[in-house]
Amino acid sequence: MKRFFLMSLALVGMFFSAGALAEKADTDKPTNVEANQMSYDDLKQINTFIGNVVLTRGTLLMKADKVVVTTDPSGYQFATLYGAPGAVATFRQKRDGGPNLWMEGQAERIEYDTKTEIAKLFSHAKLKRLDGSKTTDEVEGEFISYNSGSEFFNVTNSASGASTPGNGRIRVTIQPRTVKGQ
Repeated sequence: MKRFFLMSLALVGMFFSAGALAEKADTDKPTNVEANQMSYDDLKQINTFIGNVVLTRGTLLMKADKVVVTTDPSGYQFATLYGAPGAVATFRQKRDGGPNLWMEGQAERIEYDTKTEIAKLFSHAKLKRLDGSKTTDEVEGEFISYNSGSEFFNVTNSASGASTPGNGRIRVTIQPRTVKGQ
């Protein structure tokens, strides 16, 4: 059991060493996971945490009812976070570029691919950029794709990732920026 636990932590650590969602210094930090249950399939390279999952690595904090991490033959990890029924999965992480810049996200399901550095948020998705506790930008929709490497967002009104007429609207709030030199 101890071997499986150490392998599980190593898997999760490899997943988050790819710079998930921002702060580069987090890659050198240990990963800590708390959950009610864990299973690991060495043959399929699938690690599953269930029940009030709390994952921390440096400034990264992820919370979900269930987290499934798979590793491909090249060593890249793919994680899926699931909110409990009627709830959302969440993450919060410090962003590079300033002393108190943060990114927060929530959705019923969040997928993150370390190879592409793309996070996909499905159903009741919300993503916020924060400067301290002040929200600087906020997007809401049924689907958000966020490339953490280029900080590119795509937001649509359906969880399929395609915009669907009559399926509601997305919402974006962009706060005014102070222009340097004024």
